[in-house]
Amino acid sequence: MSVLIAVAALPCGLLIGLLLGALGGGGSVLAVPALVYLLGQSPHEATAGALVVVTVGAVTGLVCHARAGRVRWAAGTAFGALGTAGSYLGSRWSAALDPTVLMAAFAGLMLVVAAMLLLRGRRAPRAADGARPTPTPTPTPPRTRTRPARVAATASAVGLLTGFFGVGGGFVVVPALTLVLGLEMPVAIGTSLLVILINSLTALGTRAGTGTLDWPLLAGFAACAAVGSNLGNRLTARLHPQALTTAFAGLVTVLAVAMAAVALPHLWAP
Repeated sequence: MSVLIAVAALPCGLLIGLLLGALGGGGSVLAVPALVYLLGQSPHEATAGALVVVTVGAVTGLVCHARAGRVRWAAGTAFGALGTAGSYLGSRWSAALDPTVLMAAFAGLMLVVAAMLLLRGRRAPRAADGARPTPTPTPTPPRTRTRPARVAATASAVGLLTGFFGVGGGFVVVPALTLVLGLEMPVAIGTSLLVILINSLTALGTRAGTGTLDWPLLAGFAACAAVGSNLGNRLTARLHPQALTTAFAGLVTVLAVAMAAVALPHLWAP
């Protein structure tokens, strides 16, 4: 690993970990393009290597959120376990796919991530405006019953994304945990890291022995992600989440367009 590549890995890992810790997901979507376009990895190597980075970042963020009491271990473990089959299938499917098709699909995924992050950012201020105190307290409505089929389908979809693209899938897990399981946003962010960890370990186990990885590069990248995840967790209470989410969504959109511009001409070439 050259000095230039090592220097490039430092800010990329820090940024990914920072976003992973602050938003509970989404930051890992930057790992694959960083590994491919900045660090010279092939698409298949990058999707596998990104899982190492995501795993380390998830562990670091999970420890911080657990200390603050923002992790629901039973719910997160169940949700992650339901996604292991999807993670296994996604890993097998990704390994057999043409690299150009894989990168074009990843560009589409990044656009979906940006759209979901913007939607989440717009809902946050509306929820805050609707949370004004009233003179007389109103009784808390009963929690709606969770639908096992819906939870299983969502968990399987998250696992499929993790295995196929090498991403954590937190941009799907956090809304799912709030809507399907009724968790509050801070708890959903902390619990999502447990789900990400389970899915990433499953995908890594599936990919074991299928190719070679640049472990010194990934170790440095993952170490920076761990530091960034710790910082992101501390900044959660200090930074305005809507501003952070909007800026990140803009960055993801620009990267997605650039990746599509590179990949699509190769798909249509004779």
